[in-house]
Amino acid sequence: MSTHPLAARTAVLISAAGRGSRMGGDLPKQWQALSGRTVLDRAIGAFQGFARIVVVVHPDDMGRAIAELGGRVTLVAGRDTRSGSVRAGLETLDGSGLGHVLIHDGARPLVAPPVIDAVLDALAAGAPAAAPALAVTDALWRGAVDRVTGFADREGLYRAQTPQGFALDAILAAHRADSRGAADDVELAHRHGIPVTIVPGDEDNLKLTWPGDMARAERITKRRNMDVRLGNGYDVHAFGPGDRVWLCGIAVPHDLGLVGHSDADVGMHALTDAIYGALAQGDIGRHFPPSDPQWKGAASDIFLRHAAELAGRMGYRLGNADVTLICERPKIGPHAAAMQARLAEIMGVAPDRVSVKATTSERLGFTGREEGIAAIATATLIGGA
Repeated sequence: MSTHPLAARTAVLISAAGRGSRMGGDLPKQWQALSGRTVLDRAIGAFQGFARIVVVVHPDDMGRAIAELGGRVTLVAGRDTRSGSVRAGLETLDGSGLGHVLIHDGARPLVAPPVIDAVLDALAAGAPAAAPALAVTDALWRGAVDRVTGFADREGLYRAQTPQGFALDAILAAHRADSRGAADDVELAHRHGIPVTIVPGDEDNLKLTWPGDMARAERITKRRNMDVRLGNGYDVHAFGPGDRVWLCGIAVPHDLGLVGHSDADVGMHALTDAIYGALAQGDIGRHFPPSDPQWKGAASDIFLRHAAELAGRMGYRLGNADVTLICERPKIGPHAAAMQARLAEIMGVAPDRVSVKATTSERLGFTGREEGIAAIATATLIGGA
């Protein structure tokens, strides 16, 4: 949703009437799926908040366009050429009272708000036209039949992108006066004396042209949709009678045990709460109430496995987990690797995503007095990737 002050007085024209034969596939590229939505739907979605959105589609696609887009946008039947299609869309805006129009390729579904805002900023500052572009940084060759035949100077060359913004009346007049067509609207505007300001483009704002472009676009959408969540947990259990303590799923010999409603595995409890916390799902007590007698003496792997499975059902995977046990005794180092492996097994992840370590409190506090053990845990969950 654009919040730029000029958006409410600006139309958007999306050109989507081409056939996209170089892309391959059973459908024109603008109707192909990209991470669960059509390419065209993503392009349209980038311009919410504008005064009006006009979409030019191929006449053969009009039925589908009405079914999928009707009511959201103004649909216009395209012409035989790109310039003809754009002009048809511009004609529907004549007399609208809007001052500017952004013309965008329907095959550019990943345009980001900063690119759009840069065009609007230039128009708001008084530029009659503005368009995003990237400076050419690669060496340029000429070639024929897979052989280099010459070279070109890259100085002052740019790779054009869209949306390209214009004063509406000026670009409509240019289209009406032009009979030659153009590769894009900047070329046509320049031909008719409209100065165009270059604003920064974006490498992710690619135009889908070749089959490999779709795979790259999928990677970009996954990266953008990535949801990283961080949770932490803390738990304490007091020492009591016993000859071992359960820590991170491992029975560690000791001259005392730990007291708790379940098996009092303080490390596993802290980690379980860290995962619940990252999911905004409370703590162990919410899911396994201590008032319920069925959980008395229960093995804590039940709790941790439930938290890990819940994360999976909610669309998240564990990025990493870090558990710190705080105690004077027993010594954790000899058992840390086994604890790491056990936690990883319960959560269904590789051991290198789990860390188990220990520290003392320098004889301070209840852990320093060897009255109990504390644990701190952090879990990172990654969703949408």
